[in-house]
Amino acid sequence: MSAPFTLDQLNRLEASAFAAALGDIFEHAPWVAEAAAAGRPFATVTDLHEAMLAAVKAAPQDKQLAFLRGHPELGGKVARAGAMTADSVAEQGSLGLNRLSDAEVGRFEALNARYQAKFGFPFIICVRRQTRDAILAEFERRTDLTPEGEFAAALTEIGHIARLRLVAKVDGPGQPRTTGRLSTHVLDTTSGKPAPGVRIRLFELGASARGLITETITNGDGRTDQPLIGGEPLRCGVYELEFAIGDYFRRQGQPLAAPAFLDAVPLRFGIAEPEGHYHVPLLATPWSYSTYRGS
Repeated sequence: MSAPFTLDQLNRLEASAFAAALGDIFEHAPWVAEAAAAGRPFATVTDLHEAMLAAVKAAPQDKQLAFLRGHPELGGKVARAGAMTADSVAEQGSLGLNRLSDAEVGRFEALNARYQAKFGFPFIICVRRQTRDAILAEFERRTDLTPEGEFAAALTEIGHIARLRLVAKVDGPGQPRTTGRLSTHVLDTTSGKPAPGVRIRLFELGASARGLITETITNGDGRTDQPLIGGEPLRCGVYELEFAIGDYFRRQGQPLAAPAFLDAVPLRFGIAEPEGHYHVPLLATPWSYSTYRGS
């Protein structure tokens, strides 16, 4: 689906129409787009994003604070009541924050109350770049920051949120980077060749669950036809790749013990760069395996 506007169209709009077109990029803050309109024409979408961020940073601190306070709590009462912007509803819903259990609601409410008491505004994080466990860990970590440090951290996260919203709305040259990629391949080091037909499963690991994200099979080049994750930010968190390497070596006619020394090989790894490329290969024999972060 194409974005509603092109950068060229936005550059040619009247200032009021430009502000109306982009007024929802920053939560309840159409004044950001109004201020950025004066910087046109923008050569790239990245330039537009940076101009909008500059407008936020140039605002008086009391206006910035009011801006922060206009954001909804994560998993809070406003979220459950549905009284949020459509973008925030979709963003929190993508992580299931509108479908929390009673115990999870209690934890989020306690964290929200502690955070609000210290800083005077809601905890803000770009949920599309995080797993639920990573958000909770950041909630705990950032509550221990100084007020000055957390004020800056909140504005940084707003920049990430706005960047994702902007690229969904504006087509044009110089798009800011918003997507990451997770890929893999399997090498049979007994033959020195790629390993086709290996079943691979990718899981997200959480404190209370191990959720299957995707399942696929390697092609003739020992790779997958599509990235395991692509076209979106990689959510920070802990993951596990499971390779059915025992089945592969049986099909190759390798003599294996019963049970096989290696059957399903798990690789557990962390993702900390939502816009990064994580290539996590498996190099295997029936008796050993290794991995690394490739490119």
